[in-house]
Amino acid sequence: MLQPDSITRTTCAYCGVGCQLDLHVKDNAIYRVAAPFDRAPNRGKLCVKGRFGHDYIWHPDRLTTPLIRKDGALHPASWDEALGLIGERLSAIKAESGPDAIAFLASAKCANEENYLMQKLARQVIGTNNIDHCARL
Repeated sequence: MLQPDSITRTTCAYCGVGCQLDLHVKDNAIYRVAAPFDRAPNRGKLCVKGRFGHDYIWHPDRLTTPLIRKDGALHPASWDEALGLIGERLSAIKAESGPDAIAFLASAKCANEENYLMQKLARQVIGTNNIDHCARL
């Protein structure tokens, strides 16, 4: 059996249960996810997302820089440029059509804290309750 360079205990970020994971890392890549039997709440068990939902981390198609559409094509942009454009466009839509013309879709690939911040942005900054997620099992 492959011997890991390290094993890191962490909490699964896919839902609010708080399952404990042991990430087995070799050559800076997760190759196995295990669940410790002596830790609540999962006691050695994991759902399919917790057990196998980590391969996206190093996927070659993963976006690592923002893209902005110019003249019908996507071009790399700085984070400042991309976030500025998002702010301008959301403000314009809200001013023209009201906050309920905007909706947010959060991701199961984000941590619970990031999804929490997304709903705070939707509700407190934009003023809409139009938010959903794909994290349902």
